[in-house]
Amino acid sequence: MCTAYHPATNMAGNCMEYIAFLLVLLPWTWSRGASGSSFFREQLRCDEFTKDQHSFLWRVRRDPSPPAYFFGTIHVPYTRVWDYIPDNAKQAFRNSENIFFELDLTDTYTISTLSNCQLLPHGDNLSNVLPNSLFQRLERHLEYVRVMMPTWMTEQQKGRGLYADYLFNAIAGNWQRKRPVWIMLMVNSLTETDIKSRGIPVLDLYLAQEAMRSNKRTGAVERVEEQCIPLNGLNFTQVLFALNQTLWQQESIRSGHHQRAYTTEDLIWHYNCGDLNSVIFKHDTAQVPNLLNTTVAANDISLAQEIDEYFREELIFKRNRRMASRVEEILNAYPNKSFFFAFGAGHFLGNYTVIELLKKKGFVIENIPVHEAVEGSAEEEAEVDLSWLREAEDLHNRRRDRNKNGRRRKKKKKNNEDDDGRPQQQQPQQQPVQPHRQFNDLWIPLEKNKY
Repeated sequence: MCTAYHPATNMAGNCMEYIAFLLVLLPWTWSRGASGSSFFREQLRCDEFTKDQHSFLWRVRRDPSPPAYFFGTIHVPYTRVWDYIPDNAKQAFRNSENIFFELDLTDTYTISTLSNCQLLPHGDNLSNVLPNSLFQRLERHLEYVRVMMPTWMTEQQKGRGLYADYLFNAIAGNWQRKRPVWIMLMVNSLTETDIKSRGIPVLDLYLAQEAMRSNKRTGAVERVEEQCIPLNGLNFTQVLFALNQTLWQQESIRSGHHQRAYTTEDLIWHYNCGDLNSVIFKHDTAQVPNLLNTTVAANDISLAQEIDEYFREELIFKRNRRMASRVEEILNAYPNKSFFFAFGAGHFLGNYTVIELLKKKGFVIENIPVHEAVEGSAEEEAEVDLSWLREAEDLHNRRRDRNKNGRRRKKKKKNNEDDDGRPQQQQPQQQPVQPHRQFNDLWIPLEKNKY
């Protein structure tokens, strides 16, 4: 799904161009927050509104093996939350040699596939798909956004070279060729608050960049197709209803007749205060608009519930089962390695979560209090024997070479004869240079039809 981590929020337009832009924006460093997250939480007056303050960090006990960690993220600029993240979560990240995400958004194949899965088949145009009245309303709304966007952007964004025309084209460019469900997600994200947050990596992407800069090994537990297919699985009636309802909500907000049930600011406040409110984080994780609200007509409630249940099953519960299964495979296969899994916070909160599913499989998992130190150090991890990684790489290369042997023998036989059929003198064969392997390729093979 095409966002800075999920479909709809940060890269709903030209994904390749926008992700390239985000990758160079790293104005803050790990040294921020050195004074501790508690000071910043006090400034939010969290105690006055939430009874208990928790962390979004969980430990998987693997004694005597190194621990593994789960860390819940939200899809907002990392600068809005970084100072409030407890120091032990940052230390757990530094201590862990292997960092896993839902998807690898630094990979060009992932980004291009996310972009392509949004397109209508056979080069079709949205004007041929949507009812004319709905298409015209969509055109008017996007023109409104385009005109207003310069007034929404901050001076800081402009100072970093991010301008309204560029940003609008990055998000909404080529929108006429996209599937209606992706247009729905795009419309839901084209708000003043969200526009003001563009141009800084979201938390997930920032962690991925930091892992790469620290030479940590990274991986992903999901394939890009597994995030695309569910959204494209809605039937045409459901898609039209969802797009019409989302567009109507935005039109009502513009006219002042409607307000969002919660805003990005609400999400950030709950996260920074350590308030594990599962409802608000579920919406951030699924990245789809809330269709079940007071604006839904009585005769449309059943359809809205049907779509809501579909999204909940496909984008939360089914993914939780798949992610838990793959985490189990990784932890069991590499008991002596340390891991840090950074997923959307909604995957760890509520019912049928990744944590709940793994506990049922026998894993001991505990939430780590904000002020509790985590064991281990980056220096200790640096001494870990990495022969297993070299062995995995050698095995991968041997399998690849065996697949090519047949073609090489045929080519060699042909080249060893002159035009008149006489054998040629054998020349020493130069060893091919093996390309650098990506760490993702060295993990457990994930069968295409297993999940």
